[in-house]
Amino acid sequence: MSKQVRQGSLKRNLGLWAIVGLGLGYMTPTVVYDTFGLVSERTNGAVPTAYLVALVVMAFTAISYGKLVRAFPGAGSAYTYTREAIHPNLGFIVGWIALLDYLLLPLVNILILRLYMEYAFPDVPGWMFAVVFTVIVTGSVALSMRGTSNFNGILLIYSLAVMIVFTVLISMQVSEGRGTGTLLSGAPFVGTDFDMTNIIYGATLVCFSFIGFDAVTVYAQEAKDQRVMPRAILITVLIGGAIFLLGSYFAQQRWPDVSEFAEYTGNPLPHFGFIAGGDVFMWFFTAAGFAATMASGLASHASVSRMLMVMGRKGVLPKRVFGHVSPKTHTPLTNVLIVGLVSLGAMFLDLDTVASVINFGALIAFTFMNISVIAWFAIRQGKRKNGKDIFNYIVMPVIATLLTVMLWVNLDEISLTVGFIWLGVGVIYLAFITGGFNKQPKGFDESEPVTGFNKVADEA
Repeated sequence: MSKQVRQGSLKRNLGLWAIVGLGLGYMTPTVVYDTFGLVSERTNGAVPTAYLVALVVMAFTAISYGKLVRAFPGAGSAYTYTREAIHPNLGFIVGWIALLDYLLLPLVNILILRLYMEYAFPDVPGWMFAVVFTVIVTGSVALSMRGTSNFNGILLIYSLAVMIVFTVLISMQVSEGRGTGTLLSGAPFVGTDFDMTNIIYGATLVCFSFIGFDAVTVYAQEAKDQRVMPRAILITVLIGGAIFLLGSYFAQQRWPDVSEFAEYTGNPLPHFGFIAGGDVFMWFFTAAGFAATMASGLASHASVSRMLMVMGRKGVLPKRVFGHVSPKTHTPLTNVLIVGLVSLGAMFLDLDTVASVINFGALIAFTFMNISVIAWFAIRQGKRKNGKDIFNYIVMPVIATLLTVMLWVNLDEISLTVGFIWLGVGVIYLAFITGGFNKQPKGFDESEPVTGFNKVADEA
């Protein structure tokens, strides 16, 4: 067998709902319960309102994504749009910031799995679970980077089915007088002490729940019809947002504050399952979160390993280290191990901090992606001569930009500090590889079929 994996073209075999399903799988619907306690504390019991704010921001951003994916059907990320629409140097910086998200997503999945196991086995040190799951995920990705939408679909359906059962169970308890004691109420939207500053602060955290909707852009070259991509992106956001909104609404009706699960505020999902249906349902409910999180962990680990490989192949990072592909496993083994080492941070970090840092990169990327709409269509293409174009390519993306900036400036101090340090390192590195900004940096498109990894080749 050749040491090089054959590079193939991409099959156009994904329909609208297959793409939407992949997007929802990336978003991990059960995450609404993982962060519920943290957001409830921040918003004084108004989690649904925080999700509503985040949904509005993400919907505007999704519309901008839809416009750009039509203009650049081969691209699949905010940094490629920024590079093409504004400037390669700025595109590199946006990509560098996004790389921080890519590196931390596998870690946060391991962290969530650790929290699940700490609830089930409180006598076992949590760091041991982090090590075990890191080894399992890293080993699995090291052996094979392939995944299927069918498997993703099975996990998604199971997770949604269990979430529906959970909602029915806690709704019955509310009807019997638990929680607010009423199923139809505006109380979950105002909480115990409504404060818009706290709502926006909470919305910065729940943005984490939406991360992944933009991942569907990487399937543009595999869609049966590329014209479905804008609809797929928006539908993914709206359905995902509806799931989060309904899930948080009924959970907030059942738990108006965190007093009943204060000990598990950092990740109350298993305890929610226990309160809703006892030990047996707790295991089913935790299994749903576990399965969805494990699937997300495998996908995110493979994705960032592949992204580092692309950067190595193109000379953005040292090629000998990051561009290497193991002749035995046909995977970028060094990158997989590096991501595994980063994931070991799940031994001691907390969900609130990691989610906030991830949101720093995500909101920066979303902001510049919205600005790219204005730069490409209104400025470069000159589409600003009539009311329709002004609305589509100036007014809408300006609103989306202001909304994302509103959330970004309300991130906590730790995420801003870490984010700006990472940004500073990126600017210094960009100056180094461009000889003091005297030449353009090379691109590092994660979706580009450099070796055929994670893609489906056409039949010979």
